[in-house]
Amino acid sequence: MTSKLHITFRTMSLALALLAGAAGLAQASSLDNLERERAKLLSSYLDPALAANQRQQTVEPTLRRLVDLERIVLRDESLAAKPNAAVRRAFENYDLTFLVHASAEKKSTILEIWLAEVGVSTSTVLAARVGRR
Repeated sequence: MTSKLHITFRTMSLALALLAGAAGLAQASSLDNLERERAKLLSSYLDPALAANQRQQTVEPTLRRLVDLERIVLRDESLAAKPNAAVRRAFENYDLTFLVHASAEKKSTILEIWLAEVGVSTSTVLAARVGRR
């Protein structure tokens, strides 16, 4: 009986160690989390299937998380310690990366900031032709 208990304990501890190792490898950086949340927000804004009230219900919690994530990224010293290409690009394109902060600074909506940074304006939309590529 002791050997069975010992084997079960070893098996469980090995399984826990593997899970802990996998969890450590699967950690996303604060910038990755920010980008994921920003993409979720923009897809909610641009989803034609959502009615206005549905869009508002989807956007509000995402917007709150995005504010927190932007603050986390701005204060994340590990990003400054090892600035890879994604980190440099994120800080070079401040208005696209930190949409909530940029919209507050410019007193404009998030969608207006994003569309302007991407290069979409009313005139470009009106000048666009409908067709196939």
